[in-house]
Amino acid sequence: MKNIDNESIILAGDIGGTKTNLGLFIRGKRRPLLKVIETYASRGALKLENIIERFLERHHVSITSACFGIAGPVVNGRCKTTNLPWDVSEARIKRLFRWENVRLINDLTATAQGVPLLNSRELVYLNRARPRKGQNLGLIAPGTGLGKALLIYQEGSYISVSSEGGHADFPPNNEDEVKLWQYLHKRLGHVSIERVLSGPGLLNIYSWMKDSGRHKEPAWLAKKIKEMDPARVITEAAINEKNPLCVVALNMFVSILGAVSGNLALTGMTTGGIYLGGGIPPKILSVLKEGPFMKAFTNKGRFKDLLEKIPVRVILNDRAALLGSAFCALELEQP
Repeated sequence: MKNIDNESIILAGDIGGTKTNLGLFIRGKRRPLLKVIETYASRGALKLENIIERFLERHHVSITSACFGIAGPVVNGRCKTTNLPWDVSEARIKRLFRWENVRLINDLTATAQGVPLLNSRELVYLNRARPRKGQNLGLIAPGTGLGKALLIYQEGSYISVSSEGGHADFPPNNEDEVKLWQYLHKRLGHVSIERVLSGPGLLNIYSWMKDSGRHKEPAWLAKKIKEMDPARVITEAAINEKNPLCVVALNMFVSILGAVSGNLALTGMTTGGIYLGGGIPPKILSVLKEGPFMKAFTNKGRFKDLLEKIPVRVILNDRAALLGSAFCALELEQP
C-alpha cells in the first residue's frame, strides 16, 4: 500500500460469520478516514489471527491501536464466536502482534458506535418523525444472524450497550405467528428471534408457508433455492417476480421486524431514533417503505403515539461497523 506519512494508523475489523472486513484508518476531522480495506471469507480461516497475518503481509504498516467488532458475546476481552469455531482474545492478539492497544467489542456495539457518525446520504427514512438530539438510539440488524444494541445518551456523549437480544424468545403477535412458532418449536426446540429475523429466518418463514399448503412452490423456485442463497432467492422472487409464496413470506418477515423494532424502541426509550442495520434491510427497502413494517412498529396499544414520533432509518453504509470499530480504536489512544 502507499505510505501514510506521519499519521497514526489504526486497524479496525468487522468480524462476521460469513466475511471479515479489515481496514486501516487515520484520524479525520469528523470521523475516522478509511485508507485501505480488505475482505476475507471468515470460514476460510482457522482463527482470526490468520486473517490479520494475511492482511499485514499485504500492508506493511506500524499499527498504533486496533479494535475488532466481532459477532458474539465479548466477556473480559474474550469472545467465543456464535457462528464460527473461533476463540478470540485481546491478550493473545496483543502478544502475537506486539500491539499495546487492542480491544474486542460486539459487532453490534461497533455498528452502534458508527451510527452517530453517519451522514444523511448514508440513511433512508421510513417515516417523517424528526430526530431529537441528546436522546437514546436503538439498532437492530438482521443479516446472517440478528443483533441488537442501544446507545444511551449521557453527559454529552453516547454509551453503547451491547446485547445478545437476537437470541431472546420470538414473541408471536397473531395466530399465523403462533403457528409459525409451533412449526419451528417442533423442529428446533427453543425459537429465538434470530430463527425468524435473519437470512436463515426468512427461509424458515418461507418453509412454514410452503409446508402449510397455502401456496405452491413452483419448480423453478425450488431449483433456485437449492442452488443459490435461499434468502436472496426468496427476496428477489418476492420483489421482482411477485411470486405469491415469496411475497407473503417476505411481508411476514417485515411485519415481525417492525414489531421487534418497536419493542426495542420501548425497551430503550429510543426517542432519538431506531436504526436498521445488517445486510438485509438495504435489499428490501421497497417493502420496508410500502409494506407492514411501520404499522407493526407502532402497534403498541397505549404507546402508539410515542412510537409514531420515533424516527426510523435504514443504514445504507455497509461499513458502519468498521467505522465504529475505528472510532473505538482511536479512543484507545486518548490520554
